[in-house]
Amino acid sequence: MPCSQALTQHIAFRLKGGGEGRADFGEDQQKDLKRRFAQLIGAKPNEIAFVQNTSDGENIVVMGMDLPKRGGNVVLDELHFETSLYMYKSLEAKGLQLRVVKHRDWAIDIKDMERAIDRNTRLVSMALVSNVNGYLHDAKAITDLAHARGAYVFADMVQAAGAVPIDVRAMGIDFGSASTYKWLMGERGFGFLYVREDLQDTVVPTTRYGHRQIANFDRVGITWEPLPGAARYETGTIPTALALCSHTSLQYIERLGLSNIRAHARQLTDRLLKELPAMGYASVTPKGNETPIVAFALKDVEATQKKLRDARVTATIIGNEKRIRLSVSVFNTQEDIDRLLSTLS
Repeated sequence: MPCSQALTQHIAFRLKGGGEGRADFGEDQQKDLKRRFAQLIGAKPNEIAFVQNTSDGENIVVMGMDLPKRGGNVVLDELHFETSLYMYKSLEAKGLQLRVVKHRDWAIDIKDMERAIDRNTRLVSMALVSNVNGYLHDAKAITDLAHARGAYVFADMVQAAGAVPIDVRAMGIDFGSASTYKWLMGERGFGFLYVREDLQDTVVPTTRYGHRQIANFDRVGITWEPLPGAARYETGTIPTALALCSHTSLQYIERLGLSNIRAHARQLTDRLLKELPAMGYASVTPKGNETPIVAFALKDVEATQKKLRDARVTATIIGNEKRIRLSVSVFNTQEDIDRLLSTLS
């Protein structure tokens, strides 16, 4: 994969220094990386900041909005990622009002969101694509509802970016973040934060400080010039090896084309959704859901784990919830599906 090739090249640079085919991931490339990710999600480059991971990005937004102290409520749903559920639940003890919308048949009903969001809602937070079962939110319906009642919307995009089309403008998303190690084909420890241009430093002021936010620093007078845009949310040195990895993978995604990626994944998930329920694995992914993630209920977790382990097939099993999650990507084939189905039979 492109990421592994990029890391190999970066290691050569670190070991041997600059030379033919060897260079650091410099400022121009970093700017191009932001441009490419912005293009992928329909944003502007100055709306993108580098962060450590998805949760880091959401924390920047939540702490910048100072939600516990400013009153009001936050609305999310139970198909959200566990970090978000944990964070907002923990902030309840500091005065935040939390409303968690329950799923109906493993989907979120917009009518339930409408009942939860009111004029006192400060923020609606959702996983654009749920890691629980691949459920794809109707983002536009939720943002329209939230904005009509004076609330902002944060989207966890880690299971969506690189897997499904995203247009933050058309969807009405105000803030979002994504790690690169999922569908962006990068590595752990690096990600992106999106903050809508007109909300920077107003709705979400800077709460952390570092040299990546400024230029022309005068040590004697201790003066500087602030950099424009979402750079205000960055702090210190970034992991250039991981940034290089992401830069290379984004170009790979661009060459493949997101529509081709979706078409390939759809063939595989359609087959899983047809054949696994017939084998006794009930689907917990809604019908017609357009993501490369599908999930199924398990009757015997330990037996399933043993089957997969013995066959050396990788899948995510959530034991305490008796659920298996399957995610297919561009490198998976019909033969992989054959092997999985044979293993689980």
